[in-house]
Amino acid sequence: MRHTTIFIVVCLLGLAAVTVAATPTPGGTRCLDQLGDTVGLAQVGEGSLLYRTAEPGRYVPAPHLATEVHIVVRGILARTRVTQRFSNPTTEWLEGVYVFPLPAGAAVDTLRMVVGERIIEGQIKERAAARRAYEKARTQGKTASLVEQERPNIFTTSVANIAPGEEIQVTIEYGETLRWSDDELELRFPMVVGPRYIPGSPTGPKQLGWSGDTDQVPDASRITPPVRETGDPDVNRVQLTADVDLGVPLQALLSPYHPVAIDHRNEHRYAVSLAKEGVPANRDFVLRMVPRPDQEPTAVAFTEEENDARYVLVMLMPPSGGNAPRLPRETIFVIDTSGSMYGASIVQARRALLFALGRLHPEDSFNVIEFNSTMRQLFSSARPATPEALEQARAWVGALQANGGTEMLPALRAALADTAHGDEAATVRQVVFITDGCVGNEDQLFAVIRRDLGRSRLFTVGIGSAPNSHFMERAARFGRGTFSYIGSPSEVEERMQDLFTKLEAPVLADIEVRWDDPAAEAWPQRIPDLYAGEPVVIAARLESDSGEVVVTGHRGVEPLEMRMPLEVAKERAGIARLWARRKIASLMDQRADGVPEDQVRAAVLEVALAHHLVSKYTSLVAVDVTPRRPAADKLNTGAVPTELPAGWDRKHVFGSLPQTATRAPLSLALGLLLLLVGAVLLWVAEVR
Repeated sequence: MRHTTIFIVVCLLGLAAVTVAATPTPGGTRCLDQLGDTVGLAQVGEGSLLYRTAEPGRYVPAPHLATEVHIVVRGILARTRVTQRFSNPTTEWLEGVYVFPLPAGAAVDTLRMVVGERIIEGQIKERAAARRAYEKARTQGKTASLVEQERPNIFTTSVANIAPGEEIQVTIEYGETLRWSDDELELRFPMVVGPRYIPGSPTGPKQLGWSGDTDQVPDASRITPPVRETGDPDVNRVQLTADVDLGVPLQALLSPYHPVAIDHRNEHRYAVSLAKEGVPANRDFVLRMVPRPDQEPTAVAFTEEENDARYVLVMLMPPSGGNAPRLPRETIFVIDTSGSMYGASIVQARRALLFALGRLHPEDSFNVIEFNSTMRQLFSSARPATPEALEQARAWVGALQANGGTEMLPALRAALADTAHGDEAATVRQVVFITDGCVGNEDQLFAVIRRDLGRSRLFTVGIGSAPNSHFMERAARFGRGTFSYIGSPSEVEERMQDLFTKLEAPVLADIEVRWDDPAAEAWPQRIPDLYAGEPVVIAARLESDSGEVVVTGHRGVEPLEMRMPLEVAKERAGIARLWARRKIASLMDQRADGVPEDQVRAAVLEVALAHHLVSKYTSLVAVDVTPRRPAADKLNTGAVPTELPAGWDRKHVFGSLPQTATRAPLSLALGLLLLLVGAVLLWVAEVR
């Protein structure tokens, strides 16, 4: 009897674990095939995303969304206007919540809402105060919109009280500096938030996201918008135009991932546009601008006067690396083999890693680490790059497959673990991290990089159609390395060649910046190491608009100095807010150094409110003064669905077992193990 009881208990536990593992975990807003309730659904088209209404068994579709983007590029500066049109195709009053990406360095400063013929300008408020104003307006039946920052590259637009059959237009604007690297200027407009891996134990309900909050990602429900499965291809499309003028003639203007029409207006100016009907919001738009070789900048400066202060943005290009000798190096390669990398991404990642292995010399040492739900190393420690070791590595890498979760932390710790002693500790140590970066616990990872970096340098390689630029860029900055993007298989060799040129070029280290103005406040205060083709970009607040900025450093053992007189700076609007955005980013970085959250929050609030910027602690809110929804009418709330990034395979990201967001495979394995134990116990009982 006792054995039978134990058998029953163990089997029930096993069945429970298997059931939990096999249960899909979408959020509070669920796709049609996940609802499990056919009442009131007969009129809904395939792939629609539905909200539960106040009436049991009834559902309504999400608002339709269309996005228009216009970008103005002047030199290294860009000003972008994003217009989101929320339309309500139902007979119900709706509230739409849309999670969307922006560039990690975007200084969001403008919100404008259009309801009929009324235009309502948004106001910057402390985040909790903005949320209270929005919720009050929502309860009173007033139309309102709210823009909040979830991550530096993830924002949420909420629109309350969209009337039946109505369209509401929400426009946000932001400024940014473009990235100069490898003799070209790059504009990147992200279009989709790829599903993030959410580690940790649940701490709250799922609400609008497909994941609930966890102890490691306390805001997971706000960064995991529902993902559309199938349906109308005209839903959630983006139209984009760009007005480009670098001030110099271009050798090439390239859009590697989207077909575009280019109108050459004059010697320096170009009009770029996507297809008129728009494109699916499922991959980043990238525009690469290549100046003629004789027109490449060595120094650029812009200035703006605001609130009795002078703001300056300076870009200084260090000279090329020259013919310095190549130093032996220890290189640790880390490759992401999680489910989100399935398909084109893992092909690109394997090719990139195989290319990198081919660049090693016999005097180098190396190791390869892969991670998904678990971490695995090729060798127990770094080995010399002998022909035999490289052949073993190529076979190992060639067999890698993508599946499972994204447990990045163990792999990161293993890669940064430095066991070198004596003369070995004086060699160059580089970690090359190949991933799409789709994780939700970024702050935890940044803290590990800051704490464990030591003599290592971290170089991130973003893979796929929608990499997490916030993680990739900031991890490289904390790691005092660089970041690269590979968006298609055709780019692998070129991008990895550029990366290894940087790895092998002399590093500009020990960088210091001096200003003639003693009251200068410049950001970032700590300049990372620089590599060939990577400029120094500094934003400063000055009391004087004269004098010069001097940047010094060492290239190997040789000193290097770069100077720029500030009198040559060109007037340009938006510099003050770009300075403020850089200051906010540097203040937020202090959390990884252990500065208390309250101290960081107070400093960020002061800067963000003064410069009308959205941040982690401030939001933009716009409220119409006129109540519109009758008190007797209910308001249905839910999240507008996003697209699955191009090239991703839904089954390997979510599947019947939600691999990206949960530990379901572990639950399944545990459940099967318990069932096996139960069977063994029963057999033992019968034998006895």
